[in-house]
Amino acid sequence: MSTAKGLVTTRNADLLKVEVYENRKHMGISAAEAVSAKMKELLASQKEIRMIFAAAPSQNEFLEKLRSVEGLDWSRVTAFHMDEYIGLPPGAPERFSAFLCKGLFDEVHPGTVQLIDSTSSAEEESQRYARLLQQHPIDIVCLGIGENGHIAFNDPPVADFNDPVWVKSVELDEICRQQQVNDGCFPDLPSVPTHAITLTIPALFSGTHLFCMVPGVTKAAAVSATLNGPITTQCPSSILRRHPDCTLYTDNDSYGKQV
Repeated sequence: MSTAKGLVTTRNADLLKVEVYENRKHMGISAAEAVSAKMKELLASQKEIRMIFAAAPSQNEFLEKLRSVEGLDWSRVTAFHMDEYIGLPPGAPERFSAFLCKGLFDEVHPGTVQLIDSTSSAEEESQRYARLLQQHPIDIVCLGIGENGHIAFNDPPVADFNDPVWVKSVELDEICRQQQVNDGCFPDLPSVPTHAITLTIPALFSGTHLFCMVPGVTKAAAVSATLNGPITTQCPSSILRRHPDCTLYTDNDSYGKQV
C-alpha cells in the first residue's frame, strides 16, 4: 500500500487494488511514485522496459510528477500510446501523440517512442502497431477510465474482452466524444472526430503491471460501476477487476459516496 500524503483509504474489488486520495494532486503524485518505483525495479533486471501511456487531462498530475522523478533511465524505455483520433492533421494539438510528446516524451526522452500514425490506412496502421506491440512483452500500462467506462477507446458498443486483434479502428460513442468537450480538448461536439484507432482490451491486459489513474467527479459513476457492478462490456473498465496486478488510483471526487 502507498504511504503517500493524502491517502484516505484502500480496498480491493476482486483482484483490483484501489487507493483513494484526498485530491487529484496527491493521487497523481502517489501513482507516479508507484510507477517510477516499478520502472526502477524492472530496469534493475532487464535491458529495457516497454510501457503504454494514456493521453487525457486526467493524467496531468501523474505525468507532471513522473517526468520529474530522478534516477530513471528513460533511454531504456520503449513507449507506446493507446489510441489516436482519425481525421486530424498531423500537427493538430488535439492529437493524443501531441499531448504525450508535450506532457512527457519531449521532457524525458525515452529511447524509443512508437506513435500511432492515423493519417494512413487505419487497417494497415492497426496491423503495423499491433506487430510492434507484440514484438516483446508489455511491462507497464498507465491508463485511465472514461465517463462511460471505456479504457483506451474501447467504448461499450465496441468493447470486446476477447477481441481477436490488438489494435483496431472504432467509431466513438457520443458519451465518449462529449467527454472530450467536457475536458476542454475540443470547443464543441461537432469538432470531435467520430473515429479513432485504439488498442483493444486484450492488448491492454497483456501488460504485466497496470496503473489506472481516475480523478474527478465526472468519473464517479464509472468508478462505482467499475468496482461494484457486473463485469460486463457495458462498463469496459469493470474487467480491470480480473487483472492479476492492477491498481486503481482515485480521489475523493471520483470515488464518491463510497468513501
